[in-house]
Amino acid sequence: MSAGRPFRGCACFFTDNIFVGRFGLHVRYRDGPQLRRDHGRALRERGCRSEEQFQEVLREIEAEVQRRKELIHQSVERRAIISKCYKPKHPEVYTLQDSFLAPEFLEIVRFCTSPGADLQGLLSYLQSFSDKRIYRLPVFTEEFCQAFVDELESFEQSDMPKGRPNTMNNYGVLLNELGMDEPFLTPLRERLLPITALLYPELGGACLDSHKAFVVKYSLHEDLDLSSHYDNAEVTLNVSLGKEFTEGNLYFGDFNQDPSPVPKYIEVEHVGGHGLLHRGGQIHGALPIASGQRWNLIVWMRSSAIRNQLCPMCHRKPELVEAEGFGDGFTDPLGEEVPQTVNLCALG
Repeated sequence: MSAGRPFRGCACFFTDNIFVGRFGLHVRYRDGPQLRRDHGRALRERGCRSEEQFQEVLREIEAEVQRRKELIHQSVERRAIISKCYKPKHPEVYTLQDSFLAPEFLEIVRFCTSPGADLQGLLSYLQSFSDKRIYRLPVFTEEFCQAFVDELESFEQSDMPKGRPNTMNNYGVLLNELGMDEPFLTPLRERLLPITALLYPELGGACLDSHKAFVVKYSLHEDLDLSSHYDNAEVTLNVSLGKEFTEGNLYFGDFNQDPSPVPKYIEVEHVGGHGLLHRGGQIHGALPIASGQRWNLIVWMRSSAIRNQLCPMCHRKPELVEAEGFGDGFTDPLGEEVPQTVNLCALG
C-alpha cells in the first residue's frame, strides 16, 4: 500500500475502453445514442451494419458494464471461497523464492543496485527491440515455470469459482484471487524496481507502488490471439511460462500518445522463462497460435505518483472511486483536500 493510503479506481472503468470482441473495437459508452454517434461509423466499417447487430452490441456492452460494477464484490467472494476450500498442488510456488529466479535476473538486479549503475550498463544485460523501449530479460527458471503452470492447471481443473483476467482474455487466472499478491507479486515488483527505475524514470519506474497480475492462456479451442490494445499500467512485465506451442508472437506498434500516420509494427517471439518489459501505453497484441498451448504471466505495474495526475485510460484527471486491494493504483491526494470518493451505486 502507498504510505498507508488506500488505493482507488477511476470512474472511467465503468464507461471507457469497453471491448466489443466480435468487431475488435474499444468503445466509450454512456448510452445508445452516444454509442451510435461516437462509434457508429467504426462499427459499420467492421461489419456491424444492421440495426439488429447494433442492438446486440448494445446488449453486450451493457452486460459488460454491469459485470464491472459487480466485479469487486464478486472478486472478494471468490477469493474467500478459494482461500477456504482450495488445496494447492504446489503450495511452494505461492511465495517468491530466490531459487525461482533465473541467475541472470539476480545478476541484473545486483548490477542495478550497485554504485554507479546506469542505463548504458543495464542495456548490456538486456535484449532491446527497435527504438520502442521494449526489453527482454531472463526472469524465472524452467523448473519454476513448469511447477507454476502445473499449479495453474490444477486450479483451472478444480471446481473453484474463477474470474476472467479482463475483457479481452477469457481464459486465465487472476492471481490476487489465489492469494499471491503479498507473498509473491509484491516482492517480484520490488525486485524489478531498480531495473525499471533506470529504464523508465519518467513513468515512475522508481516508485511503482502497486500492480494487477494475472495469467493468460491461449490454445486452439479457447483464446487464440489478442487484439491491439494498451495496458492500464505505467510498465508491463510479460513472462512466457510455456508450454509447447507454435506461432503466437507478440507485436508492438506505437506508443498510444504518439500515433504515427503509418504505424510500424515489430514482432517479438516468446522465450520460455524470459520476460518482456514495455511501457503500458505501448500498443500491442498477440498473433494467433498455430498449435499447442501458451501461458503468460502479465504484471501491470503502476505508479500512483504518475497516474494520480492523469488516468492513462481516459486521459483525464482521475475521478476516484472506492476499490479493493490495489484497485487501479490511484491514491487520495495528500493534505486536507481529500475529495469524496464516488459511490458506485450512483453510477448505475
